[in-house]
Amino acid sequence: MSNIPELKDITYPNVAMLGSGSWATALAKMLLTNLPNLIWYIRREEHIEEFKRLGYNPKYLKMATFDVSKITFTNNITEAINKADIVFLAIPSPFICAEFEKVNINWEGKIVVSAVKGIIPGQNLVISDYLHHTLGVKNNNIAVLSGPCHAEEAAQERSSYLTIASKERDVAKIISMLIGCRFVHTIVSDDVLGIEYSSVMKNIYSVAAGICHGLSYGDNFQSVLVSNAIQEMSRFCNAVAPSHRNLQESVYLGDLLVTAYSRFSRNRTFGTMIGKGYSVKTAQLEMEMIAEGYYATKCIYEINNQFQVNMPIMSAVYDVLYCAAPPKQRMAQIISQLQ
Repeated sequence: MSNIPELKDITYPNVAMLGSGSWATALAKMLLTNLPNLIWYIRREEHIEEFKRLGYNPKYLKMATFDVSKITFTNNITEAINKADIVFLAIPSPFICAEFEKVNINWEGKIVVSAVKGIIPGQNLVISDYLHHTLGVKNNNIAVLSGPCHAEEAAQERSSYLTIASKERDVAKIISMLIGCRFVHTIVSDDVLGIEYSSVMKNIYSVAAGICHGLSYGDNFQSVLVSNAIQEMSRFCNAVAPSHRNLQESVYLGDLLVTAYSRFSRNRTFGTMIGKGYSVKTAQLEMEMIAEGYYATKCIYEINNQFQVNMPIMSAVYDVLYCAAPPKQRMAQIISQLQ
């Protein structure tokens, strides 16, 4: 394993967090249980100044307080990356390309951890492929982080589970040691693409669950919807990234369940608004947060044009979000297709 820092070689690696949303904030809290300091890129200087003054993120997860003396804030993304051995990426997928257009970085030797449960709109690339093919990060230096872990619960130090996947198992172990703490249990894996695609797709099915909730479908139907969704996810993942994975593991099924059912799920909230009659644009404006499932639906739909996997739930969500199909009629059409 060349050019990859190990914890035994550098007791405290320089770690940078890119992003300022709720997930970035929760991850920063985890990291600072193990690290003496953290470099944190936040785009707006006024956001940084308010954070320093208050001791918590003024926009997200205000219950999570920080010792700001342990944080090196910067609004310069190049500076943050250059200072880091390990970079955590927690910027919503629609904004990633614009952010990295600002940088000219030598990624040699740096580990990059994607905590983005999304896909690059327009390019239909999962984040590991974007990091490798567009930014030139070596595959063995890329890790992805996912699992059934809502930022709100992590901020309250409720027991959570995360899986770290990398083609280089030692990299996954390093990230596991950095993230794992008294309230976060970690698992390592090598299924990078499977975990990324399932993380993208669970947001689509959460939107579907929200739409049905908004239409007043009951719990009986929701359980059937989600059980069919995991089958749909399995068919797609096996077609796009064949592997002997077990989709009953927490990083797949567990993440789908918590995103489809939890009150903290922004994708479910977005879908619920659609089911209640909000337009897509109005729902997006009122949420003031990114629902990755909206962008994921179009990307997965377009990717599936090549693979032709049977995906009635995803197709129904696509028709509602992108073809203005009436939610009530379109969701009713898939009832007979569910088992």
